[in-house]
Amino acid sequence: MSMPAALAGRLSIPVIGSPLFIISVPELVIAQCKAGVIGSFPSLNARPIEQFEEWLQRLNRELGPNDAPYAVNLIVHKSNDRLMADLELCVKYKVPMIITSLGAREDVNAAIHSYGGIVMHDIINNRFARKAIEKGADGLIAVAAGAGGHAGTTSPFALIQEIREWFDGPLALSGSIATGDAVLAAQAMGADFGYIGSAFIATEEARAAEGYKDMIVESAADDIVYSNLFTGVHGNYLRPSIIKAGMDPDNLPTSDPSAMNFGSGGNTEAKAWKDIWGCGQGIGAVKQVLPAAELVARLKREYDAARARIGLGAAALAAE
Repeated sequence: MSMPAALAGRLSIPVIGSPLFIISVPELVIAQCKAGVIGSFPSLNARPIEQFEEWLQRLNRELGPNDAPYAVNLIVHKSNDRLMADLELCVKYKVPMIITSLGAREDVNAAIHSYGGIVMHDIINNRFARKAIEKGADGLIAVAAGAGGHAGTTSPFALIQEIREWFDGPLALSGSIATGDAVLAAQAMGADFGYIGSAFIATEEARAAEGYKDMIVESAADDIVYSNLFTGVHGNYLRPSIIKAGMDPDNLPTSDPSAMNFGSGGNTEAKAWKDIWGCGQGIGAVKQVLPAAELVARLKREYDAARARIGLGAAALAAE
């Protein structure tokens, strides 16, 4: 595996909890990291920016060297007028990992590298992957078909295979991963980490409406709709939330991609993330709302059982 040395021995299972807009807060991130997975949150979840600094102070205070590291997601799109101020705080508090989205910038990567931080960049195709590495990203997050939120359409098999033809650095896979079996499958394809988002929405620490959490528990892959209407970028959303907002999920108009709208949350009266709830296709595995630590424990049990089924038992684990 090409897992960075800074992460070796600090993870109970090779998982990154993806940054969930509005939903990921320090309580969730701390619970994830203490359970042994990388927890993350978008910097824009902390409003105003003074709260972002408070969150970083709290994470650095409450997480220690035996916990998994945390990550901050920075939106590198021109619509994010907070980018440079947030980046300055990330450098000040030496955030261990940065996840960049919607653009790749050499100056952002250089700033994170100045103190030894790691940059993972999320991409939806091989072309964007090459650009990200050329601009200095350390690793990639392959957002394949079936992922929650802004997702691609490429099969994870194809996407991972194409990237691994030329890139041997850290690689996470996103797309319908909600079980320990799926984490192991991601590794079998060539990824180093499973990138899990939707399953963590249905945890007690997540800042999501109870109706959102319940809808995830009650839904399955057939309840996911792929549309660019709500932000200008294609993403996966829960069908019942679209119906609840008074729209027909089978007859949604197409949005103008040039009208991308992330900061305020959408291009319609019903706002993405607030009213229209993002979710991936793997939610059929989510059966109840749990504390984050219990979800990670379940993932670990499933992961170990899957390894045992294919002959990778305790001896192989000890050899890693």
